[in-house]
Amino acid sequence: MVADRVVVVTGGASGIGLGVARLFADKGHPVAILDVQEDALKRESEALRAQGARIVARKVDVSDRASIDAAYEAVREELGPIAIVVANAGISEGIPFQDVTVETWQRMIDINLTGVFHTVQAALPDMVDARWGRIITISSQAAQSGAGDRAHYSAAKAGVIGLTRSLAREFAGQGITVNTIPPSVVATPMAEAGIAAGTFPPLEVISQHIPIPRPGTPGDIAAACEYLASDGASYVTGQVLAVNGGMFIG
Repeated sequence: MVADRVVVVTGGASGIGLGVARLFADKGHPVAILDVQEDALKRESEALRAQGARIVARKVDVSDRASIDAAYEAVREELGPIAIVVANAGISEGIPFQDVTVETWQRMIDINLTGVFHTVQAALPDMVDARWGRIITISSQAAQSGAGDRAHYSAAKAGVIGLTRSLAREFAGQGITVNTIPPSVVATPMAEAGIAAGTFPPLEVISQHIPIPRPGTPGDIAAACEYLASDGASYVTGQVLAVNGGMFIG
């Protein structure tokens, strides 16, 4: 893979996004880390710069198009045209369906689905001009299998899969591939927060139900992103690459 292609990672200051940002930076790519977590963004971007990586870090709310547009303007000025996008930013929460308010539903859709729309659409002009691009969305196993007390989350992530497949068809002839990775259980701060809140089982309990009996890691997801962003994956588009330890096979 050409090492000077500019990579944008949303939700890049922790968890899966940070794992992806670290891998691409290690491979020599200029990386833009976009996240709403300001302290983590500052800490992790400084750590990567200390290792010699070219990093742009911006506080971004992916549900706000103006926020994305402003960040992308800075990325283009400091790093160059955007070639690879990993649309990872998202939220998760466990709420029984009958307790989901209209406001809660809308917030989930705004961040987890509309946020992907903003993240991808605003980057596409660079890829269309270059006739080369890689778009990787992070969806969820919950979109494939459903998840109790997470109907709003599952619906938003299912929308991400549908969006991914449609974009793959629309832009295939322009050298742009679009694929999605739906993780299952990944050891991240988001999972830890759910466990602490009592809305997510302990990882060691869930691991008993995974054919490869361990939770995934951000590195597992990052490795799949690296493949999908590579020249070797130029004939792969519209695919759901399930990195889930065999927890969902379908």
